Amino acid sequence: MPHEGSLLQAAVVFLFAAVITVPLAKRLQLGAVLGYLFAGVIIGPQVLGLIGNPQSVSHISELGVVLLLFIIGLELSPRRLWVMRKSVFGVGLAQVLLTGVVIGGVALLGFAQPLPTAVVLGLGLALSSTAFGLQSLAESKQLNSPHGRLAFAILLFQDIAAIPLIALVPLLAVGGHDSAPGDGLNHGLRVLGSIAVVVVGGRYLLRPVFRTVARTGLPEVSTATALLVVIGTAWLMDLAGVSMALGAFLAGLLLADSEYRHELESQIEPFKGLLLGLFFISVGMGANLQLLLEAPATVVGLMLLLIGIKLPVLLFIGRLAGGLSRIGAVRLGVVLAAGGEFAFVVFKIGRDENLFDQHLYDTLLLTITLSMAVTPLLLLACARWIKSRPKPVVPVPEQYTTIEADAPRVVIAGMGRMGQIISRILRAQNVPFVALDTSVDTIELTRSFGNVPVFYGDPLRPEILSAAKVGEAEYFVIATDDPETNIKTAELVHRLYPHIKIIARARNRQHVHRLVDAGAQAVRETYYSSLEMSRRTLVGLGLSEEQAHWRIQRFKQHDEQVLAAQYLVRDDAAKVMQTAQEARSELETLFQSDSNDPERPDH
Repeated sequence: MPHEGSLLQAAVVFLFAAVITVPLAKRLQLGAVLGYLFAGVIIGPQVLGLIGNPQSVSHISELGVVLLLFIIGLELSPRRLWVMRKSVFGVGLAQVLLTGVVIGGVALLGFAQPLPTAVVLGLGLALSSTAFGLQSLAESKQLNSPHGRLAFAILLFQDIAAIPLIALVPLLAVGGHDSAPGDGLNHGLRVLGSIAVVVVGGRYLLRPVFRTVARTGLPEVSTATALLVVIGTAWLMDLAGVSMALGAFLAGLLLADSEYRHELESQIEPFKGLLLGLFFISVGMGANLQLLLEAPATVVGLMLLLIGIKLPVLLFIGRLAGGLSRIGAVRLGVVLAAGGEFAFVVFKIGRDENLFDQHLYDTLLLTITLSMAVTPLLLLACARWIKSRPKPVVPVPEQYTTIEADAPRVVIAGMGRMGQIISRILRAQNVPFVALDTSVDTIELTRSFGNVPVFYGDPLRPEILSAAKVGEAEYFVIATDDPETNIKTAELVHRLYPHIKIIARARNRQHVHRLVDAGAQAVRETYYSSLEMSRRTLVGLGLSEEQAHWRIQRFKQHDEQVLAAQYLVRDDAAKVMQTAQEARSELETLFQSDSNDPERPDH
């Protein structure tokens, strides 16, 4: 049993390593998983040696995987799976089976591995990194794109497939050992019995237990109950000779449609994140760096072979089964080509069950880690390749490009949320206007609501402004959501048509100053909605409507004065900051004096 001081020291080392390396890895766009792996390598016995025995934390770290699978089970409600059934169970199943067959065949025929080992190798390496994939798609805002949705469905199926695969490994190992004929039957009966206990208990016991705990109103008891359910079912499955993760997944699945799902998820999430990070740190601690130094060509070659197999298969699946474009299929392949975190779990069980020797396990570990390490580089290369390709010319219908402007009083640039509201009000007042936009989809949508005079045109092109008869208008309203485009448009319109009044959408105070320099009246896009939210909050806190209105008006007047003062010193950051600090104390003084003035509505 480790000494208490050594446990505290280990805890400090783990937390310090995670705090340093994970934010650094995130900053370098390498992902949190790689940060944890790198932290484990650094503090492990082969580099700094701060933790001499990685096995001492392996059992605790496995709880991170257990909690992860419980969360996955909670999120996989039958209703959600039914909606996504074609993508999840069609495309996802095809990807796992096809990739598993190809990799398993290479392992069986090319590397002369036994059949049970080849099966585990093929299916384990067919899995991709859920953490890496979802994180990269979210950061690049591609989760809702066609390839993003398909990647999510494939990862969802892989998460489901990991559960029977984790349970399959000991069964394959049992079949490969010298065991009595009845051992396999006894093992299967124990598995079925434990699953039956979990299912029946989850069906008839868990909800009444959680209902009783919820009535106590004690959050610490709720947290303890959630951990008891997860760890208890994991322990039960472990007694039956099955991976602990299977029990946790079943428990989560049984509670996926319960009214306590969100409460459970919020209670488990912090423990899951920390313990899963500890799992990846322990994996990094166990990485055999000596193997990388002794046979770099072998490890790098296997990593390239893994990506070289998975990437074409994913391209084929994405194009044929997923219906993606060529670029979409490439993006899908790059996101999912690396190995995944579940492979660490599967192969660790395989090593413990003697399906893999230590050398093969170390080689697989390094191969997957390297494939995950190069994924961010592949994503950057893919993004640059797509950016360098000439953009396809979107055909614009002729009726959109032919601008029919009959002496408009107002010209609107940008028909997004702000532009549409402005156009509706002008139309209701029978004010003639012309609107310009560069999105065919936006134009089609706007025209579908009626005969709105919106046309395809870039307001930065003088000939478009001329065709829209800007010179005959009284106002030019700039409502696009790109600050730089707004400034350039205001400068161009002010130069070509100095008589016209320009009202432009501003992002922030600095943007206001630049628009004023360009000859426009600036309106901050979130300013008035923020004032209205503040007014409603003040009323809710006990002020009367008149008191809240007076304070908002006082703030507006004061803020406009401060904005004008900051415009005069806009090129001096120190003076701008000083003005803001002075304005804050002035506003407090103004509100205080208003409260003491009997003439104000506050009294």
